[in-house]
Amino acid sequence: MFTLFKYIFAAVLCGFTFTANAHNIVNIVKQAKESVVGIGVFDPIKAPQSSLHGTGFVVGNGQYIITNHHVISQPLDENSKQRRVVFTGTGRYPQTFDAHIVKIDEMHDLALLRISKKLKPFKLANSNLIPDGTEVAFTGYPIGAVLGLYPATHRGIISAATPVIIPTSHSSQLDVQTLKRLRDPYMVYQMDATAYPGNSGSAVYEVETGQVVAVINKVFVKKTKEAVLADPSGITYSIPVKYVRQLLVSANIDID
Repeated sequence: MFTLFKYIFAAVLCGFTFTANAHNIVNIVKQAKESVVGIGVFDPIKAPQSSLHGTGFVVGNGQYIITNHHVISQPLDENSKQRRVVFTGTGRYPQTFDAHIVKIDEMHDLALLRISKKLKPFKLANSNLIPDGTEVAFTGYPIGAVLGLYPATHRGIISAATPVIIPTSHSSQLDVQTLKRLRDPYMVYQMDATAYPGNSGSAVYEVETGQVVAVINKVFVKKTKEAVLADPSGITYSIPVKYVRQLLVSANIDID
């Protein structure tokens, strides 16, 4: 009888823990959505006027945005009235704010933007690499804004910390950027989660704390990490938050 009671108690406790964890994740995602933005271009003389190029997230005092450098690397058309913008809100009619490039970090494919509006910033984790198996999530715009600005959240774990680049067997595979990274390699995260092109620039945050630990990268890392593969994998990679912190410090921006 006692054993039966023990099993029932354990089952109830397990169910309570699962419900509590699920509730915590719901709250973390809800908070994250307030700090996620779209990155794109607005052109008043084109149709559609707005185009979404990737995702970003709010840091610092709420006026600064982190994204991937490749998301904003295409120059604006000088013969048009294009403006680089940040989209925020949810639905078919998001708010739009002009975005200005503050600083870029090509080595780690990061960019820092500034807007006039103050939004809710993410809290950044410390610079230490997080352990394999850590549960994380990321929120962004995997299919752009075809149907409106509706952020989607994906969940997974950190599979491994791995070098951003591996030596190539043929000199024909080397270019200037590849040589730089071979001379000064650094670690990135390999993730057990699926990201899509529009997720580039998304904040990867710990499910338990909601703190940013990395930045999703769908283009840059694959060009270096998997450059030697004839058929690149579908693995998702992300840039550790350490390099976000370094970029903010170099721009004299208060982090915490």
